[in-house]
Amino acid sequence: MAALICGSLAFDTIMTFEGRFAEQILPDQLHILNVSFLVPSLRRDFGGCAGNIAYSLKLLGGEALPMATLGTDGAEYLQRLSALGISDQFVKQVDGTYTAQAMIMTDRDNNQITAFHPGAMMQAHVTRITADPRIRLGIISPDGRDAMLEHAAQFVAAGIPFVFDPGQGLPMFNGAELSQFIEQATWVTVNDYEGKMLCDRTGLSLSDISRKVQGLVVTLGAEGVDVWVAGECTRVAPAQPAAVVDPTGCGDAWRGALLFGLEQGWPLVRCAELGNRVGALKIAQRGPQNYTLDFSPTEYA
Repeated sequence: MAALICGSLAFDTIMTFEGRFAEQILPDQLHILNVSFLVPSLRRDFGGCAGNIAYSLKLLGGEALPMATLGTDGAEYLQRLSALGISDQFVKQVDGTYTAQAMIMTDRDNNQITAFHPGAMMQAHVTRITADPRIRLGIISPDGRDAMLEHAAQFVAAGIPFVFDPGQGLPMFNGAELSQFIEQATWVTVNDYEGKMLCDRTGLSLSDISRKVQGLVVTLGAEGVDVWVAGECTRVAPAQPAAVVDPTGCGDAWRGALLFGLEQGWPLVRCAELGNRVGALKIAQRGPQNYTLDFSPTEYA
């Protein structure tokens, strides 16, 4: 059984600022903000939500099918997918544009400032979901606005259950649109900040949302995960990482584990336990696609 992963493929330029952003920004001078951060460490990684989720799912033994768009500079990413054994069947290259690019700066407290150029991602709606006997599960992660709206409707038309994972794309949608996503989805996953925004825009509580889907998951970083099912919340304790090195892609690593667990028919709490374990491995490594497993997924079966 394969999982269709709708979202971005991007090149990440990741920089490390050895101080704290809060110490460099004067709150009473935000109207004339002009700051510069010295970043001694810089590297370029393969990223994007679809790529990162696919990496995690493949690492766990699942079949990942990313659905995304690349620009004319995307040949290197296609080679990367091939080397990982991940199908590019649903990946399209778009002429006249760059592949999405994220410029991410992290301070010593793991706060992040990100600049994102969407590039080819804004054409992601040219990809279409149709019924396919291999695809039994899907996820809508941050992508072009039109693509997220159209892919949700296409998942429903194809009879494919999916996870709605709005992520940093959530601010693009109003309350009515977000409510429609919830009605269409089978599961919803957000972090704590996104959860508050989702509730504010829809007028629904987390408990309300969980009654409209099979489950709602709210990731809480170092505090673990809240799993909401039918209005009841269960806190799942975090896994302790060997080190805290780079948070970039932790949420995507977690979502790959979620898809793997859902493919196995696990309850959401068990999926969350696996997600926490994978997230702890990711945060101990630099880059969103450079970690490896130190356990067997069957431990959670």
